[in-house]
Amino acid sequence: MIKEQSFKLGVITIQNVTWNELVKRWKFIDNTDFDSLWVADHFTHWKEKEMTFFECWTTLCGMACETSRIRIGTAVSNMHWRHPAWLAKQALTVDHMSNGRLDLGLGAGGSADLEHTMTGVEKESPRERVERFKEYVEIVDQLLRNPLTTYHGKYYNLEEAIVLPDSIQKPRPPIYIGAERPKMLKNTAEYANAWNTLESIESLEETTGRIEERSKLLDRYCDEIGRDPKTLKRTVGIYESEAMHNISRMKIYENLELLEDAIKRLHEIGITEIFIAYPFMEEEIPNFEYFAEETLPELKKKYS
Repeated sequence: MIKEQSFKLGVITIQNVTWNELVKRWKFIDNTDFDSLWVADHFTHWKEKEMTFFECWTTLCGMACETSRIRIGTAVSNMHWRHPAWLAKQALTVDHMSNGRLDLGLGAGGSADLEHTMTGVEKESPRERVERFKEYVEIVDQLLRNPLTTYHGKYYNLEEAIVLPDSIQKPRPPIYIGAERPKMLKNTAEYANAWNTLESIESLEETTGRIEERSKLLDRYCDEIGRDPKTLKRTVGIYESEAMHNISRMKIYENLELLEDAIKRLHEIGITEIFIAYPFMEEEIPNFEYFAEETLPELKKKYS
């Protein structure tokens, strides 16, 4: 387990409000002790399909320009929506726009069927998605490390693909892989700088048990390929099922002790970075801002 890395806390801001409001939220967060700021990758909102919802990577470009300190990233970028070579170029561009603040979150795609129906993009079987993702992350990794890449796989082929300029971060922006099952965890051990999983806090005991089990698998897979498990960060996005699916009030902002308890428990099992969702309801924003300004600095001192 990873114990020696500093504790970090990030915020996922769902891009379902006006642009001016998004910028206002980002600027506030950028001026607090939060460490990272993330956007989701969906074609439309998962609950209200007619709701405003800005595209992930173009939104990230705006975030890069409107913030100055905080790290920014995708939680996580869905491989179905972009060819890996184009995704690598987008990541490289945002790395430069943000002056080296990009964390690149990648996933095999667990999108709702609605998005695939709307766009006509095929949704493969889970087995095929995992196979395709392995090639996907290999290509992204190689393109961001090297000025010239040739790749021949089952799903993707590149011939002397040139990626310039070099990324600001060396050897490339950190890759976070969203994974839960063994084959995706193996991909994570091989290619990622950080593992990310998404878990509900409705039952912290069950949640921490699942995370510990997956983390132990990651340790084993790292050992099998000769990687020091301590070099792989463990990160968790926490959510509340009812609030997320019904776009309703979040308990963690009604009762900050619940959020602090979740942070404490996750830190105890070796999680070094936690993502929380920005409030879904406008009336809860003052509670979030109080947490950011008054509680967060003390938590950072306690766990760092």
